[in-house]
Formats: sequence, C-alpha cells, structure tokens
Amino acid sequence: MYYMKTAVYSWRLAIDLKTDLEEQARNQGTSLSSLLEQIASEWLQAHRDRNLSDAEEQAAIRQRAVAAIGSVRGGDPSRASRAGELVHEIIRRKHDKESRAHRPD
Repeated sequence: MYYMKTAVYSWRLAIDLKTDLEEQARNQGTSLSSLLEQIASEWLQAHRDRNLSDAEEQAAIRQRAVAAIGSVRGGDPSRASRAGELVHEIIRRKHDKESRAHRPD
C-alpha cells in the first residue's frame, strides 16, 4: 500500500555521518530519505520488542512477589510494634558479647 509522506523532520549531524549515510544510500540504490526511514523503523521496532519483553519480565516479577506476600511467619504478632525495642536488645547482646571477649581472664 502506497501512502504519501507529508511529515518533515530536520536535524543537524556531523558531516562525516551525513557522508556515510549518503554513501550507504547510494550503495543500496535508494534515497537518503528512504534509508533514514528504514533505519528509524527498524530502531523503533527493536525498542518496541525490548519494551514488550521488559513488560513481560515485570509481570513475572510481580507474580512471584504476590505469591510471597504474607508467606513470612514470625510467630510474634507484636514484633512490628516492638521493632525498636528488639533492635536495642540485639545491639545490647552484641555489645555484651564483645565486651566479654575483650576482658582479661
């Protein structure tokens, strides 16, 4: 299906890149415009595919996370509200243990 191209896009690029692109277009027997359209189309398709696989990967991660939610059982329903107290106790025990290790017998 043929469609009329009406959109114009212009940008600056290094002269050596422009020369290389023009040479490639000549080698392929096409116009610079057609070559650039081909390059842009292929780049977009590759990135759409990659984004799709990223979305699939994120969905798999979410599925594994949902399966794990609520699976941790600590046996102490008040642990969250006592977190500060528990951390202090762990630090005190560690400090006591280190102090005993440095005491002369």
